[in-house]
Amino acid sequence: MSEEIYLMKGNEAVAHAAIRLGVDGYFGYPITPQSEILETLMAEAPWKTTGMVVLQAESETASINMVYGGAGCGKAVMTSSSSPGLSLMQEGLSYLAAGSLPCLVINVMRGGPGLGTIQPSQSDYFQTVKGGGHGDYKMVTLAPASVQEMSDFVGLGFELAFKHSTPVMILTDGVIGQMMEKVKLPEFRRRRTEEEIRKQCPWATLGKTPDRKPNIITTLELDAHAMERININLQEKYRKIEESEIRYQEIDCDDMDYLIVAFGSAARISQKAAELAKAEGIKVGIIRPITLWPYPSDIINQYASKVKGILTVEFNAGQMVEDVRLAVNGKVPVEHFGRLGGIIPTPFEVVSALKQKLIK
Repeated sequence: MSEEIYLMKGNEAVAHAAIRLGVDGYFGYPITPQSEILETLMAEAPWKTTGMVVLQAESETASINMVYGGAGCGKAVMTSSSSPGLSLMQEGLSYLAAGSLPCLVINVMRGGPGLGTIQPSQSDYFQTVKGGGHGDYKMVTLAPASVQEMSDFVGLGFELAFKHSTPVMILTDGVIGQMMEKVKLPEFRRRRTEEEIRKQCPWATLGKTPDRKPNIITTLELDAHAMERININLQEKYRKIEESEIRYQEIDCDDMDYLIVAFGSAARISQKAAELAKAEGIKVGIIRPITLWPYPSDIINQYASKVKGILTVEFNAGQMVEDVRLAVNGKVPVEHFGRLGGIIPTPFEVVSALKQKLIK
């Protein structure tokens, strides 16, 4: 049997993957450059085939709270938006993290601040990995660099969300969301039955059974000592995630004088830049963080002892560069190159920045 290969946008791949993986519900609100996720789901009408709920909420605030309700019932639920929409979801994300509720959130970043532009950006890095909402919480964050990974990370995102009882973010940008590439979609998987959900998620608020006390999910605790214990438990969970879920890609790192660290579409541009640099006799390797949290600090620290300098390439004013500097701890110079407002840098600009900032 021949393999089915499709040509579609990254946003469309997310929607098709969600249907095929047996997701229970999507709640969202349209905003460019991610509107195709909701549009594709509406066009495919999975409520007729799998029973998946697809609902356009009245706002991003409403949609994240609908996710909170669905996640509290142990359902596989998700939402998506773009930068200013995610800003409206931050309180709800903090509640989801505090309640240890699994869900998937997708941010197809656009230029900011404010309403900004609909062009691509990576300027929501701080908001996502440093915790945009209140309190000491973390979110597992996956950074796809292709349409195939947009599809694959839907399954991986839900796997990690239920494994660790935590919200998971797919943090991408308008380049990956809008561009079209070949993609192999996941095999169809039926939605879980209520009995299976009760077994997998004994904490779910699906209604009390005679053999247990009522399940209560709340993020409110008026006793400070009890609230501290909740926080300590969360931090212990985050430590376990950091020990087991770090993902990254090494590209041409065997023989290099300089290292580029970049994620998402910036990493793809950096790969071409490395080829151009190599043609000029400049040996460049690339580390592509796939998890932005937990961050691959150790591998970057190891390579810091083997290179003359590190350049981060980001579509922002310099955000991930701070985590790279923390990882390197002063071993070698770490510089940043980026374009702002939705402008995508060229590989030639990256090579030029490498020469100006590190080689001189």
